[in-house]
Amino acid sequence: MANPPDLFLIDLPQDQPGFRNFLSAWLVVGDPCFVVDPGPASTVPLLIDSLRRLGVARLDVVLATHIHLDHSGGAAELLEAFPEARFHCHALGREHVISPAKLWQGSLKVLGDVARMYGEPRPVPAERFTDDEALLAIGIGVIDAPGHAAHHHCYLHDDCLFVGEALGTRQSLPSGRPYLRPATPPRFFLDQALSTIERLAALDPEPRRVAFAHHGLVEDGVRQWCARAREQLLRWVSSVQTLQTESKENLEERLFEHLMATDPFYGLGAFDELEDELKFRELHFLRNTLSGILSTLEASAT
Repeated sequence: MANPPDLFLIDLPQDQPGFRNFLSAWLVVGDPCFVVDPGPASTVPLLIDSLRRLGVARLDVVLATHIHLDHSGGAAELLEAFPEARFHCHALGREHVISPAKLWQGSLKVLGDVARMYGEPRPVPAERFTDDEALLAIGIGVIDAPGHAAHHHCYLHDDCLFVGEALGTRQSLPSGRPYLRPATPPRFFLDQALSTIERLAALDPEPRRVAFAHHGLVEDGVRQWCARAREQLLRWVSSVQTLQTESKENLEERLFEHLMATDPFYGLGAFDELEDELKFRELHFLRNTLSGILSTLEASAT
């Protein structure tokens, strides 16, 4: 699917099998001119080169749907390259972007070598930040969207919703059928995620274009993607709960087998359409997804 002429997806491939068509930055050219999710520190030179080749001489704002390394880790370097640009992220993430040492250590603990691949983030100066009102004045709406992270926002510009990971992770398949996986990292909160999905589905008028952080653009409206994300998330949580009750042995492998036979957006042939190295990546993140679901089930049991 070709992107509209004002909207560009800039792939940010990483030096590891499967980490292509996965991390990306979105560029909107116009008034305002802005980037959503500049990506990790490791690929900022690639991003800046891509922006220059697209003729971008000025950025008004750099937006981060959330502050995980693969979305905002390269913000400081991008802001240096475009000194007129201002930065926006969720208020809960701001201190961790200004002083990222704790964010870096936490990322190393959760992601290990993947965090090292993304690179250590540099501090974003406090004076470079902008706020929700200033964004609204230039036509960018900010929607609070916790679930994947407490510090998660979505951004709305014209009829395009930059959804981050609020609706999970999608992938284009050769057949054109939808492929979706929940994005539930450790310390995941199911009730918040479901409330966010309801909030996005209730947007009126309905945004027709949905720009996923992982990965790509869909133009068939946000509501059906909200319905898919909600159905899938509840399916996965219920499946983990049932399988865990039966036995805690080999839970990840049993969950995968169960989903292959039951989830129309992940299994039932969808996963099989992925290229081998993309399957490798998706299996890597399955472990994180399972950890997040276990965390919400443990929290609800206490």
